[in-house]
Amino acid sequence: MTELPHGWTTRRPTLDDVPAILELVHASDVAAVGEPDYTADDVRDDLTTPHTDLDRDCWLALDDSGKIVGWAFPGNSTGGARDMANVYFWPGDGRSALKPLLALLMDRMRERAAELGHSTYEVRAGAIPGETELIEALTGAGFVFLKQFARMQMSLDGVSPVAPEPPAGVTVRPVRSGDEAELRAFHAVIEESFTDSDHRAMPFEGWQAKINRPGTPFGEWFVAEVDGRVVGALQSSDGGEDSREGWVKGLAVLRTYRKRGVGEALLRRAFATYAGNGRPKAGLGVDLANPTDAASLYFKVGMTPLYRANIYRTEV
Repeated sequence: MTELPHGWTTRRPTLDDVPAILELVHASDVAAVGEPDYTADDVRDDLTTPHTDLDRDCWLALDDSGKIVGWAFPGNSTGGARDMANVYFWPGDGRSALKPLLALLMDRMRERAAELGHSTYEVRAGAIPGETELIEALTGAGFVFLKQFARMQMSLDGVSPVAPEPPAGVTVRPVRSGDEAELRAFHAVIEESFTDSDHRAMPFEGWQAKINRPGTPFGEWFVAEVDGRVVGALQSSDGGEDSREGWVKGLAVLRTYRKRGVGEALLRRAFATYAGNGRPKAGLGVDLANPTDAASLYFKVGMTPLYRANIYRTEV
């Protein structure tokens, strides 16, 4: 059924809805993985990311009491030929919002493809393996399984705020966030390192606009240098007030400098800094289909999967 129950309605979200949306997402997280894994900043970012229009791309579903029981929104910050379909619903009581919201979002995806100038448009969606209702809705809408991601985490209890020395010839230091040339080198490492994955490339100017916002923890960003050249980069983001988790948003090492301990040195420097800043945990997400087998490094440094998520795809 793709119609809402009698008395239920939809409307567009506003930033004033962030607390209620976060309550919805936390309820979904707890049902799926046993604990909240989203912050208010995450909600704001999803509502304000480039190429997302609150008045055209996003919906809230409200039950007959006016409670927000569903949220649907896209995710394509680069404007490229791949989008993300995201639908949250209140476990149990909100399940009737799932298919109607997904149908609205997929109709909008076809419009977004044309507006962004793409004749073929890939749409992906994620689901925890135990989210059977969501998986059934996705497969019923034409999505097929693609791969898995792992959400990894480790405790920083007992981690020294002083990082181990990096391998000989490698220097790890904080990024100089006020130096545009350095930020361009940092960005270039990310883009070049992920050319052998399905990373969505973003021009420097767009990336710079995303990072130049209040609260970006540049003190937890690091570069690795060899012979004065930036060959590795670690980008952190704030885990939010709820968890204070140190979040590794991106770790990249140029291909010719891999298998030399550069990535591990960057991680250990970040973990030490997180610990020194009072963060209780470190976390990240990893594509288990990554051809560099990045997950092996994360296991090596002591991280374990908190949960795994299936990724599904279709085209419109």
